[in-house]
Amino acid sequence: LQNVRIDPSSISFSMWKDIPVPFYMSVHFFEVLNPKEVLQGAKPVLNQRGPYVYREFRYKTNITFHDNDTVSFLEYRKLFFQPDLSNGSEDEYIVVPNILMMGAAVMMENLPNFVKLLLSGALAGLKQEAFMNRTVGEIMWGYEDPLIDTINMFVPGLIPFKGKFGLFIELNNSNSGLFTVNTGMKNISRVHMVDSWNGLKKVNYWRSSECNMINGTAGEMWPPFMSPTSLEFYSPDACRSMTLVYERSGKFEGVPTYRFVAPKTLFANGTDYPPNEGFCPCMQSGIQNVSTCRLNAPVFISHPHFYNADPALVNAVEGLHPSKDQHALFLDVHPMTGIPMNCSIKLQLNLYIKQVSGIIQTGKIKPVVLPLLWFAESGSIEGSVLKQFYTNLVLIPSLLDYLQYIFLGLSVLLIMSAAVLM
Repeated sequence: LQNVRIDPSSISFSMWKDIPVPFYMSVHFFEVLNPKEVLQGAKPVLNQRGPYVYREFRYKTNITFHDNDTVSFLEYRKLFFQPDLSNGSEDEYIVVPNILMMGAAVMMENLPNFVKLLLSGALAGLKQEAFMNRTVGEIMWGYEDPLIDTINMFVPGLIPFKGKFGLFIELNNSNSGLFTVNTGMKNISRVHMVDSWNGLKKVNYWRSSECNMINGTAGEMWPPFMSPTSLEFYSPDACRSMTLVYERSGKFEGVPTYRFVAPKTLFANGTDYPPNEGFCPCMQSGIQNVSTCRLNAPVFISHPHFYNADPALVNAVEGLHPSKDQHALFLDVHPMTGIPMNCSIKLQLNLYIKQVSGIIQTGKIKPVVLPLLWFAESGSIEGSVLKQFYTNLVLIPSLLDYLQYIFLGLSVLLIMSAAVLM
């Protein structure tokens, strides 16, 4: 128990502070093969590109212990491209929706027509089209676009940022917010459980108190002596708490584990799963509207390839092939310590696009939730850390088990010998 607390003297503290597990982020893009036809109302045809793999380093700073059995910290992530592990380079071009333009168009749908006509004229002057041909590096880490200044001029505050735009521009060399978690010094069953995030006991993105709750841990470790039921964690990327459910027991490199997976209800809509009503307005089951925490942009998250989603989402485009083996997320956790041994967390980012009256660049695009990319953050304990785990958690307990039977046998022999002598 002493060694799983968040305490500088515990064995697990250095692992918690600077995670020694090699994490990798693999990104798969969906290239649109028929952009001209989509503008005329055709079904989008997609081709998956990648993976583009990045080595991910995580470390904590601003570690501050408090008197109420909690500790605060900022966790930073640094990403480095790994050409040898990738299927392609960051210099490759990919045709994807013009995310800024198409997102802004849907966001402006209910504004007066003259505003949309002004924007449409400005877009024509800037030679902006519904689809763009950009490099992987630009889409991920940012590109200069005069459209940002134009939108800010016509509709101030619609997109409250300036400079470059990139889907992962705020991920690299950044932190995931100020977490305050329990240390377990007084109550080991609360260790790693989140006390607050950015000073909040609950978020205000959603429409119900239940959906706004910050439950579970920060997603790195869990309290020891886990039961084979479920685990929870708060994800700043998804702006919500997530509950994974027990699937099966197993072993990772000889170490006993519980596997936890996403239930089918994780991204279900409020009709199919009433507790999720607070995450609405909803569309089909299997996608979650995250516009309220993404600058009101028409953005949805889901499992890759719409795995576990309404078949209508898969059928609305061509080129998706959902499967459990490739697209389901999982966590393999050592139940005695609550430490993950092997994990792969996968999410897909989608953009809702459609024809918007008054903005000619949107053509005759039919309403569709269009996959942009999906990524997997994966890691497993290996090397000296794995050896330490195996020795302390498998080998030594096994030896102790054998020794107790040996001692029991010797005790029986001694008792029998004493009885004979008497």
